[in-house]
Amino acid sequence: MPPEVYPVRQVTRYLRELIEANRHLSDIWISGEVSNLTRASSGHVYFTLGDGGAALRCVLFRSRNVGQGQRIAEGISVVVYGSLSLYEQRGDLSFIVDFVQPEGVGALAAEFERLRAKFEEEGLLAPERKRPLPAFPQRVGLVTSPTGAVLHDVTDVLGRRWPLARLVVAPARVQGEGASGLIADALRRLGEEHLDAIILARGGGAAEDLWPFNEEPVSRAIYASPVPVISAVGHETDTTLADLVADVRAPTPSAAAELVAPDRAEVSQRVGVLARHADTAMSRRLDAATTRTERSATALAAGLPDLAAASRRIEERAAAGGRALELAIARAGERTGALGGRLAALSPLATLDRGYAVVTREDGSVVTSAAALRPDDAVQLRLRDGTRSARITG
Repeated sequence: MPPEVYPVRQVTRYLRELIEANRHLSDIWISGEVSNLTRASSGHVYFTLGDGGAALRCVLFRSRNVGQGQRIAEGISVVVYGSLSLYEQRGDLSFIVDFVQPEGVGALAAEFERLRAKFEEEGLLAPERKRPLPAFPQRVGLVTSPTGAVLHDVTDVLGRRWPLARLVVAPARVQGEGASGLIADALRRLGEEHLDAIILARGGGAAEDLWPFNEEPVSRAIYASPVPVISAVGHETDTTLADLVADVRAPTPSAAAELVAPDRAEVSQRVGVLARHADTAMSRRLDAATTRTERSATALAAGLPDLAAASRRIEERAAAGGRALELAIARAGERTGALGGRLAALSPLATLDRGYAVVTREDGSVVTSAAALRPDDAVQLRLRDGTRSARITG
């Protein structure tokens, strides 16, 4: 059976995928001396990195060249960070450079600077994204070791300064292999607790002990936190990437607790001062309002007519009107009496008192002539003291 024959493209592609999938060949640091340096017009930088016994082609693409190209010069020793890859068209093995540092800086320092530059480029360190701490927190989170002194220090400071705040602790291992992932998980858990702020703290230690706070998972968890994060890692002279990404940096865990918790004595004093100022301001406003009211009352009184004099005039006129009315009524009564007398004298009913009678028909009409009556007519005779029925007989 003949052997299988592969095209060159398939082989180079397989080699490229094999190299890029190997975690030992990606995200690594390499040291060596720069030679064959070429700065292309496109902005890419090409050079060879060697150590006397071997050489490796390197390329720093334009997108990663900002602020780093000047660190590369012919003949100098550097440490570079990046990944190996294979350029299929020429079959060249190349190291794709992401970050450059002069040799002698140290691996941890070089990695610190690489991550710092990366975070700065992505905006994680931007001052404008820093959030202010709450004035009067009710719930404060704490990420730290459950066995260290940090927990006791933070609890003591919060209880003394601002006992109204409840401390929510997310314990995590803060050094050693895998600690950065545990710290990041604790920060994410606290982010779901509806807190006002989070303290990330640990005591002092060697640079290697503090290294988890420089690793990418922790910085990204701080950046993603929904509430402000206070970083208090190591001593005041120690600086970690967690300090740079956090909203506030504190020199010690106790100082972090003091930053997040107001002093209740100072708050009480400020409240008392404000209350006094409020009382003084209210008194001044009341005095001013009273003065304005008095002035308005005086002006109103000056502008009003003499109500007492008007009242006297009204009473006098009412009394005069009453007397005139009584006089008019008396005179009207006299005239009415006189008219009544005259009317009574003229009334036919007065004649009845002298023995006369008024003859009326049944319909009430007065009979004024004897010729108007016929025999058997029914009539009414109205006398002085009553009425009697009668009939004409002849």
